[in-house]
This record gives sequence, structure tokens and C-alpha cells, in this order.
Amino acid sequence: MMKVLISGSTGLIGSALVSHLRSQGYDIFRLVREKTGRDESTVFWDIPSGNIDAGKLEGLDAVVHLTGANLSEGRWTEKRKESFHESRVKATRLLSDTLASLERPPKVFISASAIGYYGNRGSEALHEDSLNGTGFLAELCRQWEEATNAATAKGIRVVMARIGVVLSSRGGGLKKLHPFFRLGLGGKIGGGNQYMSWISIDDLVRALHHCLVREDLRGPVNMVAPHPVTNAEFTKALAAVCRRPALLPVPGLALKLVYGEMAVETILSSAKVFPEKLRASGFEFRFPEIRPALEHVLHSSLFVL
Repeated sequence: MMKVLISGSTGLIGSALVSHLRSQGYDIFRLVREKTGRDESTVFWDIPSGNIDAGKLEGLDAVVHLTGANLSEGRWTEKRKESFHESRVKATRLLSDTLASLERPPKVFISASAIGYYGNRGSEALHEDSLNGTGFLAELCRQWEEATNAATAKGIRVVMARIGVVLSSRGGGLKKLHPFFRLGLGGKIGGGNQYMSWISIDDLVRALHHCLVREDLRGPVNMVAPHPVTNAEFTKALAAVCRRPALLPVPGLALKLVYGEMAVETILSSAKVFPEKLRASGFEFRFPEIRPALEHVLHSSLFVL
């Protein structure tokens, strides 16, 4: 039985991954920040102080690291930027350094990253070997990925999962948008020409599992569906699934005034990203097209395993 440690196990992605891997017979351990309610399957860490139960990491087969403060909740103040850095860069470096210090380290370390690595690139086709972009988020992602260097130097197979916009009815942006579109109050954002590289929660969980078992996968891996869409195309598909018109566009200027840098680097940013490594390794998407993906995640409470 493969022993897998997961950080961020109660989040949107982590909880789905735990459910999926357990259904496949994996032995799941959780990396947690709360000391209460701990048992033999939990490992405690304190990111600010740099403390972690290193002894409990000995002999694990794999680690999947999904911790990170939410980027889309309001304006990016300096205090929030510090929390992004601590929960991503500092946390990843702590975990990577600790894994590298073990006598019996895991064979694979999957560490979350994001397609924000590429920055705002318009309609440029982006692959895993595309250059790092500019801006706060692109720089954050670069440092986030570099924080895994100690594990790589130890000889652990490291995968940096560059995750796109995750489609799920249980959380994320879609959960927030869906009620408005059901009421016919949705519409494109800004000019609607910005590209959105997305992935269904089901395919994301399967892709993470795929990276656990495929020994040829290492380095950055784009976790997005093979058919990115513009915001206007996404809006049209979501409105069709909700059987409502999408007639109320949201001006980009209004978003900039309300959310500032966050809106510029996420909602209004354009990244046309393709999953080259996943497809080359034989991964098959269950939901490669946007409308069937939306229909599934909004009309089904079950994960496709």
C-alpha cells in the first residue's frame, strides 16, 4: 500500500484528492497546522516557526503539497502578499528541506504551483518550457517552484503542478459565479478576449494521481485542459448550461478600482496554456471541452474516478 502525505488536505483540491486516492487503496497521511485532533495519520508543522515532525516523514512513498493562502479573496495588501509568500514559498522550502534531510525520503514530491507563472501573455501559446512572466504573481510562482530545489538535489522526483482555473461546484470562482448566471445576471468580464486555462476538479485529481505513478514526469507540469477558452467563450458556455442569457458584462475598469492588482493579475490576465507533458505521457482527459465540463461539475455531485 502506497503511503502518501498530503498538505492542504481539507481544501478544495486536497479533499477531492484524498477521496480519490483512498478509493484507489492508498494509505493517506495529512500534514496539518492544528495540534488538536491529531492521530497517527497526521503530521504537525508550524510554518512561521519552521517546525515540522520530521521523524514522521521517514519512509513515506510520496508527498503532495497543496497548501497556499487564497489569492482571489479581495485586494492584495502588503500583509496579504506576505501571507502568500509564507504559505507558498516558505512552506514549500520548509517541506523540501525537511524531505531532503531524511534517511528514507519519499520517491516523489508533487508541489502545487500555478499558471500564474507565465504572467499576462495574451494569445501566446504557453507550454512547460515557456519563459517566466512578469508581475507579482509570476515572481511568486517562480520562487514557489524554486523552493523545491533541495528535494530535487536529494534525488527525489519533483513535480511542480502548474494548476489552472479549477472548475468545481464546491469552491473556487465557479461556485461564486454560478448563482449570478442562474439568475441571468452573468456576463463577460472586461473585453472578454483574455484566455482562461481551466481544468475540471475530476481531471485535476486524476492528473495528480497520474504524476504520482508516472516516473517519467518531473519538473513543471501544466494541469489544464487541452482547450483553453476566452472569457467570452467561457461566459457563453456557462450561460448555456444555466439556460440563461449572459447580457450583463462587468467592466474591467470597475474590477481594477475594486480589486486593484489582484484583478489585473488574475481576473483580467490572459494565459493560453497547454498540457504538453500530461498528453505526451498518455494522460487522457475526461472533460477536454468547456461545456461538458461545466455540465458535469454543476449537475453532478460525484467525482469521476
